[in-house]
Amino acid sequence: MTVKTHTLSNGFRVVTEHMPGLASASVGIWVTAGARNERVEQNGIAHFLEHMAFKGTAKRTSLQIAEAIEDVGGYINAYTSREVTAYYARVLEADVPLAVDVLADILLNPVFDPNEIEVERGVILQEIGQSLDTPDDVIFDWLQEKAYPEQPIGRTILGPTERVSAFSRDDLAGFVSENYGPEQMILAAAGAVDHDALCLVAEQLFGHLNKQGQKDADLARFAGGEVRRVKGLEQAHFALAFESPGYRDDAIYVAQVYASILGGGMSSRLFQEIRENRGLCYTIFAQAGAYADTGMITIYSGTSGEQLPELAELSIDEMKRATDDMSAAEVARARAQMKAGLLMGLESPGNRAERLARMVQIWGRVPNLEETVARIDAVTTGDVRDFAAQIVQNAPAAMALYGPVESAPTMEALQERRVA
Repeated sequence: MTVKTHTLSNGFRVVTEHMPGLASASVGIWVTAGARNERVEQNGIAHFLEHMAFKGTAKRTSLQIAEAIEDVGGYINAYTSREVTAYYARVLEADVPLAVDVLADILLNPVFDPNEIEVERGVILQEIGQSLDTPDDVIFDWLQEKAYPEQPIGRTILGPTERVSAFSRDDLAGFVSENYGPEQMILAAAGAVDHDALCLVAEQLFGHLNKQGQKDADLARFAGGEVRRVKGLEQAHFALAFESPGYRDDAIYVAQVYASILGGGMSSRLFQEIRENRGLCYTIFAQAGAYADTGMITIYSGTSGEQLPELAELSIDEMKRATDDMSAAEVARARAQMKAGLLMGLESPGNRAERLARMVQIWGRVPNLEETVARIDAVTTGDVRDFAAQIVQNAPAAMALYGPVESAPTMEALQERRVA
């Protein structure tokens, strides 16, 4: 498998990886603009724009967009995150040029029909309502907002109802003109794909775009604090976050190993102590999330209101214990899980295409897998113990609570337990 990259004269980037033996390819355009690139009055517009991309162009109706891909047995979709918006398709090898043409069409020629805007506004408002009715979804939005208050990175991706209700055609077109320049687009493809042929297609479809320069998002500032929403639910939902490295920081691999040991699977410390030994919950996990310049170690669980105080305190205790007795066997297991997850995931051309785009976005190049595996293998038990101590003793923290959480300990109480 060979990774190849090319940059057009206007800054538009192409990256491919041919995967022998496959009859299909995943191809997509990753735009390096997401919710983090919105001004406060635009909150939710990147996601709204993603929805509108499939609602008609100058040469295709919304039905024709779907039919163009599905008539050849393909699949097309999109998603919005805080740092990227992705539009992608899976098609057979012969239909890769068609897929790129459709993707280019929806990105460069949307009509933003007023009637379609109103229809999709209703869909998104229902999506927001569904999220608000899903405790283990909404609690992470509240946690993010508390961790990064009054910042684009802390705002919800879907946006508030009042903003979404007011977006106009001009608002959508304005966000495109500000954030969808050629330097902000990466065409990534993996599977049965010919790099040189794809570059020619890219030149034809995107080569005419004028440069407009990259726009850097505001630097993140992790503040922390607590948000507590009491509601008569069956379960009390508990989410705790600590500031950790961003994905350009070498320590990101240590953070990921630590999070895996803490709560990454059935053998993890939180799962074994809090679920298996104590029976305090059904779901509990920890994960390491990362952005360009910041990250979060997050713990989540759902339990009864009566058991929440014990669960929260035990979570802190397990974090403290990891600073002293983290074992080489645990670190080796976490490294093995990370490597297996990476390599198994990359058996999918869709996952490979996404990795290509993300690596180009982050590093401007695609590190080979051997380099990534070596970085994981380089994490030592001492590294993880030192990182665990830094998280417990110094990292700013945020907490979100939802449900019957009246008896939950305060953020201040947990902070005192951290340093006791």
